[in-house]
Amino acid sequence: MTADSRTTVHGGAAELVLMWGGFPLVGAGAGWLLAAGAGWVADLPWAPLQGLFEALSRLPEPHVTVGATAVGAVAGLVLAGVGTAERLTVTVDRERAALRCDGRRQEVPRRDVRVVLLDGRDLVLLDADGGELARERSDLDADRLRSAFRAHGWPWSDEDPYRGAFRLWVPDLPGLPAGADPLLRARARAVERNRHGDARELRRELGRLGVVVRDEERRQYWRLTARAVRPDADQPPMVETDPR
Repeated sequence: MTADSRTTVHGGAAELVLMWGGFPLVGAGAGWLLAAGAGWVADLPWAPLQGLFEALSRLPEPHVTVGATAVGAVAGLVLAGVGTAERLTVTVDRERAALRCDGRRQEVPRRDVRVVLLDGRDLVLLDADGGELARERSDLDADRLRSAFRAHGWPWSDEDPYRGAFRLWVPDLPGLPAGADPLLRARARAVERNRHGDARELRRELGRLGVVVRDEERRQYWRLTARAVRPDADQPPMVETDPR
């Protein structure tokens, strides 16, 4: 392997073919079924949105079927576009890792990273103090990611070395730095409302306070980094594990 070699991990052409070919077909099929079954559904007294199905059943054919099929196909194309934009692409060499997702690109120098891991579906890069340098949702193959980072000498870990330090967040829980609890409250609302951009920005603000957050079934778990100012002595100790 040469000094300037690099490895790129992404979903590949098959994933693009599936999204841009499969999603419109599924959407068109769903639209056709909606039009074909509108009259039958409208006759079911317990069915929701009966007004919509009754209106569809009164429209002339073949216009309703053609229209519903076209709308379904367009919806599939929109989903394919969103899926393509949200694909994570990871490029690794011996000096840095570049993460590109949803129009964002982040480069992390190798010298700043102590450990790389997968936390559920999230690719995470941690620094020497346990702080998060990057966290991106990933559907990439775990073995390919592991091989890419290890091939270039990065410290990959198959488990989070700080996993035991996380605590479930509840409002007004002692042990957090000043200002962290309002940020966690705001982030809980953002997560509940699927406002992913707001949740990401609030995670970044918490990181500046030395608070690392992970989500599990819409619940927030937190821990402090080594550089955080601890307001009391009840904070669980940081768990140090050799990532090799």
